[in-house]
Amino acid sequence: MPLVDNGGAPVLGNRTPAQWLSREQFRTAAAWRGKLDRVTLRVPQEAQPLADALHTALAHILVSRDGVVLRPGTRAYARSWIRDGTMIAEALLRLGHPQIAADYLRWYAPHQFDNGKVPCCIDARGADPVPENDSAGQFIFLVAEVYRYTRDRALLEAMWPHVEKAAQYMGKLRHSERPPHLDDGARPATYGMMPASISHEGYSAKPMHSYWDDFWALKGYASAVTIAQALGRSEDARQLAAARDEFGADLFASLRATAASHRIDYLAGSVELGDFDPTSSTIALAPAGDERWLPHELVQPTFERYWREFVARRDGKVAWKDYTPYEFRNVAAFVRLGWRERAHELLDFFMAGRKPPAWNQWPEVVAHDDHAAHFVGDLPHAWVASDFIRSVLDLFAYERGDAIVLAAGVPASWLDRTGVAIRGLRTPYGTLSYSLVRLGDRIVELTLTANGSVPPGGFVLKGPWPRPLHATVNGKPIDVRGGELRVDEVQARVVLELPGHGPGEVK
Repeated sequence: MPLVDNGGAPVLGNRTPAQWLSREQFRTAAAWRGKLDRVTLRVPQEAQPLADALHTALAHILVSRDGVVLRPGTRAYARSWIRDGTMIAEALLRLGHPQIAADYLRWYAPHQFDNGKVPCCIDARGADPVPENDSAGQFIFLVAEVYRYTRDRALLEAMWPHVEKAAQYMGKLRHSERPPHLDDGARPATYGMMPASISHEGYSAKPMHSYWDDFWALKGYASAVTIAQALGRSEDARQLAAARDEFGADLFASLRATAASHRIDYLAGSVELGDFDPTSSTIALAPAGDERWLPHELVQPTFERYWREFVARRDGKVAWKDYTPYEFRNVAAFVRLGWRERAHELLDFFMAGRKPPAWNQWPEVVAHDDHAAHFVGDLPHAWVASDFIRSVLDLFAYERGDAIVLAAGVPASWLDRTGVAIRGLRTPYGTLSYSLVRLGDRIVELTLTANGSVPPGGFVLKGPWPRPLHATVNGKPIDVRGGELRVDEVQARVVLELPGHGPGEVK
């Protein structure tokens, strides 16, 4: 401990060392609470580990930074990848740390190459020139998300030249795989896709046409349209929307062609291999989220197979060596598919993979046998932490088009006694808080407070119950369609009367 401060005054003053230490501990704890408690959860005691791990995961992201640089780790991964940084930044935006995300964007953007290529990675040597064709889409998505959460128009204006060049570079890449002389019947599954790359670690030995790259490119185009519209660049928005739609149609055709050629019924990881990689395919649901360009007959079988294989692994019916906790993304996919209880079975299994459990952290690879030598990566791993954060938050609220869906991942058992609540969640439309509780056998009450605006598609309540018999919003009756209820108020008390008990219903 220094004896004097920078001005030469005694640090202790008239305090004892114990008093000084107690004060410093209090200040440090208060500073961390200010960073970690901007979004809070109230859940039943059995779910409290999820809420605790949410805060710890945020802390791990913050301590893994190097100044303004977001990194997946501090040892093995003490550098910054745009894919890691973008997904970490999205978690930070939702948890109330927009400045950190914006500072990272400002730092990364100047490293873009003159031809528009976005480097996959930056370290002490500078920008990495290795071609990884997910980078442009991820960068454009980051720009759009920072704007949507901050409404910083000056920053968006400054980023537009980078976005424009990145979108043009994506166009060059996809058109290199889109020879104009081929008619529909002669087009290979690679037609119009991003060229082969090693952005997916599973293809590091040999570049593949990875759908991970394509899903990110599609999201990049959609985000570029959003940016152009926000800046009033109507002609740019029109051209980018046309490119998005053309690429989306090519992607749809490619996914079907790959499935047919490999005789599979799931979303493939790559064109060449027709491999099963659901944790990569989740990007098609979130953040890509535009199901117009996904063959519906391939989506559900993808995650049904993942579920079957997960259960066999969990229940010891098949031998397994390790897994990557990036699988947290499948929790978010299950919530979007309406598989509420399955999502929580995934969470229970992955929570058991914390190393050690009390520290609320995951390495990049979790081994079945902790006593055997194995690759760990970094522990904690900030990108894994962001996947966990986003999936837990999705239980309570996620974007679906221009709506915010509420409680799609909240199980019925959580509504007993004090119910559940989330406070201070950031969305592109402002801050969101709500509580959801069961009142008696057949009444559920939602109390919603939004500091901002109602999303164009409203707040959509999708709780763990069958279609209500009756519902009111602020005392007025409202229609319930397909078990969902739309709320178009920033302050709302919603009361639902439920039918009698049944399997999986609130009771």
